[in-house]
Amino acid sequence: MRTTSLFSVAFLAALLSLGALPAKASAANGSPAVAPQYDTTHVYVDPADVDAFTTSFLATFGGTTTRQVVATVTPTPSRTTSQLIQTPVGTVSLFGFKTPIPYPFGAERTGYLVKDLDGALASAREAGASVLVDAFPDAIGRDAVIQWPGGVNMQLYVHNKVPDYPAFRAVPENRVYLSADAQEAFVKDFLSFAKGEVVSDEKAAPGIEVGDAGSRYRRMRIVSPFGRMTLLITNGHLPFPYGYETTGYEVENLPATLAKATASGASVLVEPFESQGRVSAMVRFPGGYIAEIHALTP
Repeated sequence: MRTTSLFSVAFLAALLSLGALPAKASAANGSPAVAPQYDTTHVYVDPADVDAFTTSFLATFGGTTTRQVVATVTPTPSRTTSQLIQTPVGTVSLFGFKTPIPYPFGAERTGYLVKDLDGALASAREAGASVLVDAFPDAIGRDAVIQWPGGVNMQLYVHNKVPDYPAFRAVPENRVYLSADAQEAFVKDFLSFAKGEVVSDEKAAPGIEVGDAGSRYRRMRIVSPFGRMTLLITNGHLPFPYGYETTGYEVENLPATLAKATASGASVLVEPFESQGRVSAMVRFPGGYIAEIHALTP
């Protein structure tokens, strides 16, 4: 597999374990990324659930939210509430659309801040991505939506005024479910774009991690200047809610976190289970957003 010229896997992993990869490091590595703390999970809920989601998410993980505004965040007419929820373990861009959601918005999993949007789009195309929504302006910058092999949609964005966010205490993982047919193309293309590395490739990971304790599946973990990514390569025989979660959040104390979640209106869909170095659970927040939450085991 192609390797980067300036960074060893160990160096990338060490930097990410501290919460962020410095912007100057990602620039030196040729990545369009800025740093992990500028990458957000896109969450769409009914406007009636926006406040309940915000309250529960912050009660669970801590952090702050920006003021809620009503804006147009798509290139065609629409209106949505919009706010940024920042926690020590991950950031959410929260949308409560008051109008029908224009296609293909709502299917993108993440927003990745890049240093140069036009350059990032050119790099993504060269690496094998399709540009679903070409660059368009919003109130504070420019955006576009791309798609990788396997139907993995991501939004890329730049701000007119470069933001300055603190590093995460723990970098969240982008959880990507793929078929075996799409896995090779996705890995090759995304690593070429992000300038990342595969740091683990477990070809027979315990099936309990995808809801089937009697099976095995392939699990790959990637680190890049964008952050962490876990690829779950399965036969698609997934019980609910597996496959619906797009982000995994690392916490220090899972029982305490789950207690905060349920006390604030969330529900536990998958009770905690232990597998290969972590104990994990699945949680549904008000509005329907499903998240994987885990803690590392000694």
